[in-house]
Amino acid sequence: MNSSQIQHFDYIFTGTGLASLMTVYKMILSGKFSGKSILLLDQDVKKTNDRTWCFWEKEESVWNSVISKKWDSAFFANEDFRRDLDLKPYSYNKINGLDFYNFVFEAISNQSDITFLNEKVTDINELETHVFVGTEQNRYTCQYLFNSIYTKAFVERQNKYPVLQQHFVGWFVKTQEEVFNPDEVTFMDFSVEQKGNTRFIYVLPTSKTEALVEYTLFSEKLLSKEEYENEIQIYLKKLGASQYEILEKEEGSIPMTCYPFWEKNTKRVLNIGTAGGWTKASTGYTFKNSDKKSSKLIEFLEEKNASTSFSMTSFYKKSRFWFYDSLLLDILYRNNELGSSIFSSLFKKGNPELIFKFLDEETSFFEDFEVIIKCPKGPFIKALVRRMFQEKG
Repeated sequence: MNSSQIQHFDYIFTGTGLASLMTVYKMILSGKFSGKSILLLDQDVKKTNDRTWCFWEKEESVWNSVISKKWDSAFFANEDFRRDLDLKPYSYNKINGLDFYNFVFEAISNQSDITFLNEKVTDINELETHVFVGTEQNRYTCQYLFNSIYTKAFVERQNKYPVLQQHFVGWFVKTQEEVFNPDEVTFMDFSVEQKGNTRFIYVLPTSKTEALVEYTLFSEKLLSKEEYENEIQIYLKKLGASQYEILEKEEGSIPMTCYPFWEKNTKRVLNIGTAGGWTKASTGYTFKNSDKKSSKLIEFLEEKNASTSFSMTSFYKKSRFWFYDSLLLDILYRNNELGSSIFSSLFKKGNPELIFKFLDEETSFFEDFEVIIKCPKGPFIKALVRRMFQEKG
């Protein structure tokens, strides 16, 4: 394309991560966007297995064909207790990043109105009648833009909403000894040394000798790569794995914050994914939240499709769960070492089905109370008082 030409689209997606690809796939399924021109822009070609997504689900979803493993049981532990959790009626599901990319891009390849270009976005400028998008190679315009490029500066320039990171390094290992239970995922193992933080091991076993083992923290500052990997080695040794092969590695850092990203939405630009606050702030879980939000976005667009002009600012609605998340993040930001005791209080005697329903933001007020009452009272009361005064200020 000649750089002097400006090509126009109905919709442009800047960044093609999970949220963008979910939304585009559901636009295809809807059938109500045929004839609408859609452009996806990303500097990454999405050809590597760069991440693993997990989520719990009661029923099969549109993503069922790309689920590589399901578990009906989970293990939770800290330094004082161990508990096997029966997850039914839920199953805990694993999707490999590359399988998801291939699945969605295969669907996209059959759509003549959808274009994916491997270009880095350099400029987004909203005008009265359209949005201008510049890349290192070309220039484009669109009626509406969905942005999933996360701008770290937005949250770093404010101090009203704490920002933690869910940061981790994971090894896909194949061990000589049979040390894993392929029927049970290790959801959180807080028995590792906490060192003043919220630290746990997360294990996704696919056989008795193969698993993804992740060392994860909910904290403000990242570690050196050596520290994560050293802790993985210690944990594998504790399991009895004296010899193993590292098949793949993955690492990541997911922002955990209740910062109101939706306030950056405008008439023609909607922030989605992590850039739009679609990550579950209290846990860092992204897949299920993005699945729900993308479905709501499709409903919103279908409803507005007949209109010649509408504002993206009316899409987002804040819920009470945002408030719950803000209290937990406030506690962990001020007293990061309390994470183990808070999560352990939920899982020691709590009903796993109710906890997952609560984390999915599907509980009633009474069920909310059933979950929250199990948490340590003191830290949450203090966080509540702080939040009330902050909102008044």
